[in-house]
Amino acid sequence: MPLISVITPVHSGANASLLMEAYASVTAQELPAGWSWEWVVQQDGRTGESVRCLPDDPRIRVGRGRQGGAGVARTLGLARAQGEVVRALDADDLLTPGALARDIQTLEAHPDIGWCVSGCLDLLPDGSLVPGPYDPPEGPLTLSFLREAFVADAFPVVGTHLAVRAPLLRALGGWPAFPALEALAVVLFCAAVSPGRMIARPGGVYRKHLAQTTAGADYWDAEEFITLRTAITSRLDALQSQSYLWPLLKTDAKEQSS
Repeated sequence: MPLISVITPVHSGANASLLMEAYASVTAQELPAGWSWEWVVQQDGRTGESVRCLPDDPRIRVGRGRQGGAGVARTLGLARAQGEVVRALDADDLLTPGALARDIQTLEAHPDIGWCVSGCLDLLPDGSLVPGPYDPPEGPLTLSFLREAFVADAFPVVGTHLAVRAPLLRALGGWPAFPALEALAVVLFCAAVSPGRMIARPGGVYRKHLAQTTAGADYWDAEEFITLRTAITSRLDALQSQSYLWPLLKTDAKEQSS
């Protein structure tokens, strides 16, 4: 039975009620016939306090590890994931109805792509929902388009709405061990080696609140962000210089040349 693994990092002190709302949004998903899901919850830290609220559901696979940030936690979760498709979800965000089904259907309809990402709804503190400010239209997503937007500081997609074939994500080393921007970076790294697609219909609700990690002053350290952006673009340059392509495309290229 094909499986999609939803991976969620949870930091110490996470809001239990928000985590349970995320769980409810996962359990409400209706998948294509024959598919099932697992929720891989990885605590960033070893206390276990942030995941005690979770119910005894065999579809939840909880793990703990040394504190290293969201990127490290996501990749530790990836090591335990059993699905052929991996879907990102933050602990304080929500999947929209049908999000996982649309991810699966997009990857099945386009076997030449390695990943897809869906539109975003921002949930503001006043309870209003607004579309992501830079959401691109339905269709292919190219590295050149994404990289130009990244350089212009107007990245058009939300990295925590990424769905990716598990072998591709593992080949890229999972999420980078960055203190920030790891979810954005992995979208760019996927795009460097494989075509992707945008699903215009929102696949998630991005909750904006004062307690979120990105709301802290430390997160936006200017000097560190310069280093992070250099780390991302230099890795993109390295991937492109090696002319590495996702294996499905490499096979197609060989068949066309013969």
